[in-house]
Amino acid sequence: MDPILERYHALEEKVGVYTPNLDTKLLFDAFTFADSAHKGQLRKSGEPYIIHPLAVAEIVADLELDVDSVIAALLHDCIEDTQATHQDIAKKFGEPVAALVEGVTKLTRVQWTSKEEEQSENLRKMFMAMAQDIRVILIKVCDRLHNMRTMEYQSPRKQREKSLETMEIYAPIAHRLGMQKLKWELEDLSLRYLDPVGYKEIEDQLAERSSAHEEFLASIQHRIQQRLSQEGIHCTVYGRVKHIYSIYRKMYAQNKTLDEIFDLYAFRVIVDDIPECYNVLGCIHDMFKPVLGRFKDYIGTPKPNMYQSLHTTVIGREGIPFEVQIRTWEMHQTAEYGVAAHWKYKQGLANKKLGTEADFEWVRKLLENQQDTDAEEFVRTLKVDMFADEVFVFTPNGDVVNLPAGATPIDFAYNIHSAVGNTMVGARVNGRMVPYDTQLQNGDIVEVITSKAAKGPSRDWLQICKSNEARNKIRQWFKKERREENIVTGRAAFEAELKHVKIPLSAVTAEEVLPHILRKVRLGTLDELYAAIGYGGTTAAKAVARVKDELLRLGRLQAEKAAAAAKTTAESVIVPGMSPTVDPVQLKGSNKHNDSGIIVEGLGNCLVKFAKCCTPVPGDPVIGFITRGYGVSVHRADCPNAAPDKRKPEEADRWVKVSWVDSSLPNYKTAVEVSAKDRDGLTLDIAMALSAAKVKVTALSARSLPDGHAAINIVAEVKNKDELNFVINKLNNIQGVYYVARASGK
Repeated sequence: MDPILERYHALEEKVGVYTPNLDTKLLFDAFTFADSAHKGQLRKSGEPYIIHPLAVAEIVADLELDVDSVIAALLHDCIEDTQATHQDIAKKFGEPVAALVEGVTKLTRVQWTSKEEEQSENLRKMFMAMAQDIRVILIKVCDRLHNMRTMEYQSPRKQREKSLETMEIYAPIAHRLGMQKLKWELEDLSLRYLDPVGYKEIEDQLAERSSAHEEFLASIQHRIQQRLSQEGIHCTVYGRVKHIYSIYRKMYAQNKTLDEIFDLYAFRVIVDDIPECYNVLGCIHDMFKPVLGRFKDYIGTPKPNMYQSLHTTVIGREGIPFEVQIRTWEMHQTAEYGVAAHWKYKQGLANKKLGTEADFEWVRKLLENQQDTDAEEFVRTLKVDMFADEVFVFTPNGDVVNLPAGATPIDFAYNIHSAVGNTMVGARVNGRMVPYDTQLQNGDIVEVITSKAAKGPSRDWLQICKSNEARNKIRQWFKKERREENIVTGRAAFEAELKHVKIPLSAVTAEEVLPHILRKVRLGTLDELYAAIGYGGTTAAKAVARVKDELLRLGRLQAEKAAAAAKTTAESVIVPGMSPTVDPVQLKGSNKHNDSGIIVEGLGNCLVKFAKCCTPVPGDPVIGFITRGYGVSVHRADCPNAAPDKRKPEEADRWVKVSWVDSSLPNYKTAVEVSAKDRDGLTLDIAMALSAAKVKVTALSARSLPDGHAAINIVAEVKNKDELNFVINKLNNIQGVYYVARASGK
């Protein structure tokens, strides 16, 4: 038999096991439709393309999703990669299947201005479809899992890009949906390409010690099983070594070797009902010494992704700590497969879409919070809303409210209702009045004090609150209630930013230019742009960056620069950060520049070096110092070592004017200092952010400080100040980071 056909029959058999009265003809028609549509297409491995849809359908069937989901998995690439249309699929397999395929399909044949915009719109489209039917995201995660399983056939660049996207987006989505089994595999597969050396090192060490691990797991498993049998508790017990990425994070964050990590093991005890979970907990604590502070009851307080279990960490006679998770069979299915298992348990809902249940209201909430955000902001806030660590607090009535880690009373108030947040005048935590910026802790009882006389939120709250839901509701209030004030505030910020980048307002408001600018920022009038900046819907820096892009495209910016250069020719001044439109040699005969991209006023082609104390890059205002025997040392103008009060009177004539011009150097080394709250995985998150920014890092060091904070020093290569600011913004978006700055002179 044809191996592909044989594989299809295995899929049909797998679906038939959990689907009574399976319509095998419809399933086979979907397979033949996909096979015909993809005919002649090959995967990078050289296999026929149909292998991929079949493999995705197999993963979907492993989750025991309904037949429509399996059919949609078989057809998921038809609209994107073949001549088949939505109408073709709807006509043959029904509108629900066509809607699923459409939801999984990426946006195609659209030109995006940036990778972030393309990624954000694809994610936004996927979440909109997900809000209608949760099966969209389940199929998408299965699709990504098979692509990661076959990533070896892609180029190294593609491997890294897709692995980073998987680690940042898809693995956390799987976690948010409670699909731990898929999440672990996605993380391990991504790590294999993001740090192949680290991955291989852990894999080899685990393989070397596999017999010792198996012996320990078997011993503890036998002891637990024997004790629970004596107590008359019917259960299943099994142990495992934690997955590679989990070990990697611990090694990286704590700078330990595998020998120094002892909590490698986790055991699961699965019983029939909830009372037995607590009986088992008592037995475990009687057999082994519990570790204080390491017990969590997720049965009484489930996680937002529906996860339920009792967790406890104990130490046996061997002195090795290990975790024990205790749960029922239904909880176990939910823990392994999350939403997919929930779907199976809700089969009695007939044809009702699971996505309409209150359990998944967070999907629509997520979308509502992103209505007025641009591409980069959407992707960043998506990560905060979906993937941030969480804190659980209580209302005075005992209701549980889950918020992002680091949340404040402001976040709590807006989570209850926008009207509560807008009229808040104070807050009590555990019965005591607290400031608005107090970070809430697990178990806190929070009470919001409101007043009808309240004047509404403060703009400062936008900087204090942690959740994007609160930030969005505050913006909406200012958008609605303070339009005139927003326009004034926004205009001032916009014009200040224009002045900062040396673009005159007249260049933006010119009759032939303004319509293009407004289309670029996706707003109807300049007042709307000012208002958006005023209420926080966008920033002046982002708006001006888009304006600058559009002016460059229209050829207007070069004309403005030429005029500015002509105006300053008599003064022999070159504006920092701008390329002159005339040869600098023509401005002053003795001024020449070398490959460093620096022109030294009054000197010929001399040796130039960049000061290590402040590491200037193109775009920084700079000043030069004539050293003894080493040419001119170039400092940032704000470097403490170049400050006028630090200059010696006898060396006054050795300080010279220097400026940037076009350089043949591809990159410039510069140093950045990061201060953050110390936590596991911080250095890894910083490394990933730098990788995502596509900058070359030549040095990275981190140290923990006694006050619970961490200091990270980075030396990277960038093209100019704009790229450096982009990197700094990326670092500022990392959880726990509260300060990022250029290294200052010493």
